[in-house]
Amino acid sequence: MNVKTEINGTSVTAFLSGEIDHHNAPQIREAIDECVAFRQPDRLILDFGDVTFMDSSGIGLVMGRYRLIEGKNCSFYIVNLSEHAYRVMQLAGLEKIAVLKKKARESVK
Repeated sequence: MNVKTEINGTSVTAFLSGEIDHHNAPQIREAIDECVAFRQPDRLILDFGDVTFMDSSGIGLVMGRYRLIEGKNCSFYIVNLSEHAYRVMQLAGLEKIAVLKKKARESVK
């Protein structure tokens, strides 16, 4: 599976990995939705740090999870985005529904 969910206090983080496309998006959605329904978090974080490819199904995945938490006093974060994914999400207008954060830069030693 391309998602691992983690509960930390009142936050749910979904760590996404690999490719997000129309073939695997339904399983990813189900895993996140099940965790959110069980926990009713006050913060949902989608971590795209290990995503290698995303088509429009990735945008649909984000928008659907927003609809799931909309009106439930739950903040929404999309983090560890590559430059490309960040730009695609900006163009899709997702900054209006979630906080977008690029990948943290590696520290120079």
